[in-house]
Amino acid sequence: MAYSTETKLITKTTGVCGGNARIRNTRIAVWTIISFQKQGVNDEELLNNYPSLTTEDLKEVWVYYNNNKTEIDNIIAEGELEEND
Repeated sequence: MAYSTETKLITKTTGVCGGNARIRNTRIAVWTIISFQKQGVNDEELLNNYPSLTTEDLKEVWVYYNNNKTEIDNIIAEGELEEND
Protein backbone atom coordinates (compact mmCIF):
# COMPACT_ATOMS: atom_id res chain seq x y z
CA MET A 1 0.00 0.00 0.00
CA ALA A 2 1.36 3.43 -0.85
CA TYR A 3 0.13 6.89 -0.08
CA SER A 4 1.33 9.44 -2.57
CA THR A 5 1.43 13.20 -2.66
CA GLU A 6 2.85 15.24 -5.49
CA THR A 7 6.52 14.81 -4.58
CA LYS A 8 7.28 11.74 -2.45
CA LEU A 9 5.84 8.49 -1.23
CA ILE A 10 4.87 7.35 2.22
CA THR A 11 4.75 3.57 2.06
CA LYS A 12 3.69 0.63 4.16
CA THR A 13 5.49 -2.65 3.71
CA THR A 14 4.76 -5.79 5.69
CA GLY A 15 7.79 -6.64 7.81
CA VAL A 16 9.37 -3.17 7.57
CA CYS A 17 8.88 -0.76 10.49
CA GLY A 18 6.23 -3.09 11.85
CA GLY A 19 4.16 -2.48 8.74
CA ASN A 20 3.68 1.14 9.76
CA ALA A 21 3.86 4.07 7.34
CA ARG A 22 7.44 5.04 6.58
CA ILE A 23 9.28 7.61 4.52
CA ARG A 24 10.20 6.47 1.01
CA ASN A 25 12.40 3.38 1.14
CA THR A 26 13.89 4.23 4.52
CA ARG A 27 13.23 2.56 7.82
CA ILE A 28 12.11 5.85 9.33
CA ALA A 29 8.50 5.56 10.42
CA VAL A 30 6.12 8.49 10.10
CA TRP A 31 5.12 8.09 13.74
CA THR A 32 8.75 8.50 14.82
CA ILE A 33 9.05 11.90 13.16
CA ILE A 34 5.64 13.05 14.41
CA SER A 35 6.48 11.93 17.94
CA PHE A 36 9.75 13.87 17.92
CA GLN A 37 8.02 16.96 16.52
CA LYS A 38 5.34 16.76 19.22
CA GLN A 39 8.16 16.70 21.78
CA GLY A 40 9.51 19.96 20.38
CA VAL A 41 12.23 18.73 18.03
CA ASN A 42 12.44 21.17 15.13
CA ASP A 43 13.02 20.40 11.46
CA GLU A 44 16.67 21.43 11.55
CA GLU A 45 17.40 19.00 14.37
CA LEU A 46 15.52 16.19 12.61
CA LEU A 47 17.43 16.79 9.38
CA ASN A 48 20.73 16.73 11.31
CA ASN A 49 19.78 13.49 13.05
CA TYR A 50 18.37 11.87 9.90
CA PRO A 51 20.67 13.07 7.08
CA SER A 52 18.86 10.95 4.48
CA LEU A 53 15.72 13.06 4.96
CA THR A 54 14.88 16.31 3.19
CA THR A 55 12.59 19.20 4.05
CA GLU A 56 10.21 17.79 1.44
CA ASP A 57 10.14 14.49 3.35
CA LEU A 58 9.15 16.32 6.52
CA LYS A 59 6.37 18.13 4.66
CA GLU A 60 5.20 14.78 3.30
CA VAL A 61 5.11 13.36 6.83
CA TRP A 62 2.78 16.17 7.92
CA VAL A 63 0.50 15.68 4.92
CA TYR A 64 0.25 11.98 5.75
CA TYR A 65 -0.29 12.72 9.43
CA ASN A 66 -3.02 15.26 8.74
CA ASN A 67 -4.84 12.64 6.65
CA ASN A 68 -4.22 9.78 9.11
CA LYS A 69 -4.11 11.34 12.60
CA THR A 70 -5.93 8.54 14.37
CA GLU A 71 -3.60 5.88 12.95
CA ILE A 72 -0.40 7.73 13.91
CA ASP A 73 -1.66 8.97 17.29
CA ASN A 74 -2.69 5.42 18.23
CA ILE A 75 0.76 4.07 17.35
CA ILE A 76 2.43 6.78 19.44
CA ALA A 77 0.04 6.16 22.37
CA GLU A 78 0.70 2.40 22.24
CA GLY A 79 4.44 3.05 22.41
CA GLU A 80 4.00 5.35 25.39
CA LEU A 81 1.94 2.71 27.19
CA GLU A 82 4.64 0.10 26.60
CA GLU A 83 7.29 2.47 27.99
CA ASN A 84 5.27 2.95 31.18
CA ASP A 85 4.70 -0.77 31.82
